[in-house]
Order: sequence, then structure tokens, then C-alpha cells
Amino acid sequence: MERNIHVLLLIICGNIFWKTCLALDNGLALTPPMGWMAWQRYRCVIDCDRFPNECISEKLFKDVADLMVSEGYKDAGYEYLIIDDCWLEKNRTADGKLQPDRKRFPSGMKSLADYVHSKGLKFGLYEDYGNKTCEGYPGILGHMEEDAKTLAEWEIDYLKLDGCYSSVFDMEQGYPEFGRILNKTGRPIVYSCSWPAYQEYSGMKINYESMAKHCNLWRNYDDIQDSYASVTNIMDYFAMKQDFWQPYAGPGHWNDPDMLLIGNFGLSYEQSKAQMAVWAILAAPLLISADLRNMKPELKAILQNKDIIAVNQDPLGIQGRRVYREKSIDIWVKPITPVIKGYHSHAVAFVSRRSDGTPYSYNITLENIGLLNPDGYKFKDLFTPTQQESSTFVLKPKSYINVRINPSGAAFYKAISLAKEEL
Repeated sequence: MERNIHVLLLIICGNIFWKTCLALDNGLALTPPMGWMAWQRYRCVIDCDRFPNECISEKLFKDVADLMVSEGYKDAGYEYLIIDDCWLEKNRTADGKLQPDRKRFPSGMKSLADYVHSKGLKFGLYEDYGNKTCEGYPGILGHMEEDAKTLAEWEIDYLKLDGCYSSVFDMEQGYPEFGRILNKTGRPIVYSCSWPAYQEYSGMKINYESMAKHCNLWRNYDDIQDSYASVTNIMDYFAMKQDFWQPYAGPGHWNDPDMLLIGNFGLSYEQSKAQMAVWAILAAPLLISADLRNMKPELKAILQNKDIIAVNQDPLGIQGRRVYREKSIDIWVKPITPVIKGYHSHAVAFVSRRSDGTPYSYNITLENIGLLNPDGYKFKDLFTPTQQESSTFVLKPKSYINVRINPSGAAFYKAISLAKEEL
């Protein structure tokens, strides 16, 4: 009987639902991935003699794994430790296999993966759908079957596949093909694609329907740089494209505005709050790229804010939008649980693009930003300690919400949908 059912499913896949069966559908990343990624902070530092604590090496990633556990990041939900470019030898082995730099990773990648897994974390690597990676190391073209097998044998849990040294015209077929090859290994691997970022620059029409079927997440736009100008540029681009991009995000497939800069050199405390709030609204992957050894307590508190993480990880997986802007205040809204009598709760971020020398007072009615539950909402300030009663208040659609926003900072609220009997 089981064999007959299996045959029937194969026939269905081979006919009516062929495209769906070819999709990634790996059951992973049902909420946006959270973790730590090397690139923004450590780039391609490979001189371990001059920079022993910063070079891309086995030591760095073991240290980060230890800190993710000891400093509470793992408990907060950050589970992936991801190595970006520059971990490889410049050449493959004699039989064509990938090999890590033997000096910087003397124990090999399987050993490092074992160490990361022993901490209760998951392990990610970087490769490139091209002849070379962006920094000139071996890419996967011409070696896809062998490389997928190698990555699975190393027991990686996440793969970021970049797009340097490849043709933008090949990506729509090539990225899904490699995703299928990864699936065939039997190893559950979150698949992060970069093809839209490259096609966007080329002015091509991007097939996001295919993207959502074949990738768990994808980089839509420019690399983030360590500045608030870069953060706001990405915010604005996501807002400009939101009507097109937003429908393709959801459990298992996410738009990716790139890494969190919080804890690096370029953002102030207020700007760090703004990035965290908007990335939560966007249902973005939360991938820290900073030195965890020297994280300031107030920035660590932003990264580990459980209420904000809950917004990002909301099980509905709805990407929020910028719904209004006025007087250099941007308002971002994300529908979340609980849903009461058909009315979503919402996360609402007021982001200041102002440079005044003082906090700016702003007010607007709830109905003007799309909060329409006639029974109202209980508001909770997500940047205020939960034990403070003053951080919560109730408003209805025609009520004004009054906020005071620090220059280049954010005010962030959870608006919990109410039923009449709760009032």
C-alpha cells in the first residue's frame, strides 16, 4: 500500500505539480534566520600574524561560538554562526575538492562544524555561484555536485551563495539547480541566494516567484556598509520596492536587507535602535556582524531585546511596510499576532530622519496608519523596560498616538489588538 502511494505521488509530481516538487521546500527558516556572520566586521582579514584576534580563522569562529553562548545570544535566538568569504585555499585539492586554508583552519571544516554544534549552535559557510568568490577563491561552477557533497559531509546548516564572476543571465536557472543538488544530499541546509542583488544592478526583471520557491532568503540590494547613510539607503530602497517585494516574503522565504551593524563603528546608540526596529518590521534575517568580545551593554540590550525579537520572529511571517512619512518621520507597520476578530495586532516604528538637536514630538491617529480595530489596541513601548507601567496605554482608531523621537533614532511599539470584553 505504501509503495502504491509513493508511486502515485511520483506521478503527480511528474505531471500536475512538477514545478512545486522541484522547489526547495526544505522546511527550514520558517521564521527569519538569526545568528552571526563574519563579513561586515571582519571582511577578508587573513593576516593572522598581524591581526591574531581578527583574522578569518578557526580561532575567531571558536571564540565567537563561545561568546554566542556565554553572552546570551544563543538563548535570545541567535543560532547560526556563519563564515563569509576568504576561508578557502586559493586552489582545490588535486582531485578537485574544496579545502579550507590549511594554516588558518588547521583542524578542517568538519572539526569546526563539530565544535559549533557542540555549543548547540548551527554552522554556516559562504560560496559563490561563479568561477571564483568575490575575493578570488574557488567558486562552485563546474563542481556543483562535488561541492554540495563536500558541504553536506562537513555538516553545514546554512549556505550563503554569492554571485561574483558569474553571468546574471545564468542565475535564474543556476541558483535553483544548486538548491536542488543541495537537497539531494539529504542534509538540511538553509539556502541564502544573492541572485536578485546582481540582476537588480543590471536592470533585469527578477523572477521573485521562482526565488521564493527555491531559496530560503535572498539579498535584494546593495551590500550594507558601516554607516547610517547605508542603513537609511537600504530602508528607502525597501520602501520603494515594497509593493513588489513584500508579497514574496513569508515562512521559509525572506527578503534580506543584509547584516545588523549594531556594535560596530558607524552607528550611534539611537541609530542602532532604528536599524533593529526596521529590520524587525521587515521580517529580515537578524545576522549580527560585530565583535562580540567588545559589545557595549546598551547595544547588547538592543540585540537581545526579547520583545523586538518576537516581532521579527512572529509566526505569521508578514513583512511590514513603510506606510507614511511626514516631517522627516517615517512610520513602519507590521501585522503580527494575536489576531482578534480578524484584526491583527501590529508593530509600529516611528523612525526619525531628522537632525534636530532635541527629540521631536509627533502625533498621528491610528486610522491614518492602518490600525482600524474599533475595540482598540493596547500599546507597549518596546524600548522601555516591561516592568514600567507607563510603557503601556490603550488607544482606538481615531485616537492620536503622541511620540517623542530622538534625532536619527526610533520609537517602537507593539499594538496588541483588543476585544471589547477586554476593555
